[in-house]
Amino acid sequence: MEWKDLERMTVVKLREESLKYPQIEGVHGKHKEQLMDEIAKALGIEKPHAHHAENVFHTKSDLKQKIVELKLERERLLQAHDKKKLHEVRRELHELKHRIRKIEAKAAHA
Repeated sequence: MEWKDLERMTVVKLREESLKYPQIEGVHGKHKEQLMDEIAKALGIEKPHAHHAENVFHTKSDLKQKIVELKLERERLLQAHDKKKLHEVRRELHELKHRIRKIEAKAAHA
């Protein structure tokens, strides 16, 4: 079995597969990514490198914390009259808020 095989499996099949390994605990309370990691660890499968992995696994609370930090940065830049960096910070704030709305919309449909 390879990583791609794990990605193709549904959560139900991943749970069934993970029940075969006694070292994996709390199978029914885990998400697909967690189950994939646990099974890969049990089988010795190496997870492929993803160049955008940090964008994939953000939680809503992580994004909100980043927004708080950026708002403080924005205030500092307003005082310093640094328009170029201010524009970058505002764009990043916009993108983070958009990601949060996307996460909320996905949760509402689930």
